[in-house]
Amino acid sequence: MRSKFKDEHPFEKRKAEAERIRQKYADRIPVICEKVEKSDIATIDKKKYLVPADLTVGQFVYVIRKRIKLSPEKAIFIFVDEVLPPTAALMSSIYEEHKDEDDTPARTHSVTAEEETMTTTPTKLLDEAT
Repeated sequence: MRSKFKDEHPFEKRKAEAERIRQKYADRIPVICEKVEKSDIATIDKKKYLVPADLTVGQFVYVIRKRIKLSPEKAIFIFVDEVLPPTAALMSSIYEEHKDEDDTPARTHSVTAEEETMTTTPTKLLDEAT
């Protein structure tokens, strides 16, 4: 799946922001979350997250579920580069394995609610709320 975020932000801008964030927040992992187009789940209110390096994929899924107010009976799946990572994997490990040449993380947020999917990218961009 193609990342809208990468389409909207040039390589140089992403790289510069990634470097700035990694220097300022060395213990955090930038993540870009994007919903898969065909999904009918609610649109997430923000795309950029800055998460603790020791956060697990399972904990991140919990955060996303809360943000989109997903009911318990619906499933949600996080994909990184079209791969479903283990829920016990640390976000820092996912970031190191999948970051791009501009140091932005590979998309890491794929949410599937009743077969719906979102994609997420471990990215090096600062949380919009910060």
